[in-house]
Amino acid sequence: MEKSEFSQNHKLMHFSVGSLIKKNGKILMINRRAPPYGWACLAGHIDIGETPEQAIKREVKEESNLIVKNQKLLFEEFLDWNFCSKGANVHYWYLFECDFEGELKHNERESLETGWKTVDDLKRIELEPVWEYWLNKLKII
Repeated sequence: MEKSEFSQNHKLMHFSVGSLIKKNGKILMINRRAPPYGWACLAGHIDIGETPEQAIKREVKEESNLIVKNQKLLFEEFLDWNFCSKGANVHYWYLFECDFEGELKHNERESLETGWKTVDDLKRIELEPVWEYWLNKLKII
């Protein structure tokens, strides 16, 4: 990937990665500190020069201290409605299921809370809109 953003029909577009990390029937989520607000899986923008695989490893490490051992691409998709705090409303997403190792640590700069959520929890908490979309698409909620 040569660029982390470009214009799609005169709209700023970012490339993003997201991780579905499971343990004992629960999904790792953070309560986002910055907009768009809500509970979300670990995710972020792809930096210039990074591959999606490199970006997901970096984002998971930054947000949780966990190390991605393996990642499997679940799907990639263009979303023309996905707002981010950096000004883009259009994102091209790569969504991975990740295996991990290491000790989970909360990153206060990234989130208000970090935790493992059950499917029942996910149905009761406020999800970041894109993660509500992904979890529905994956038939998790």
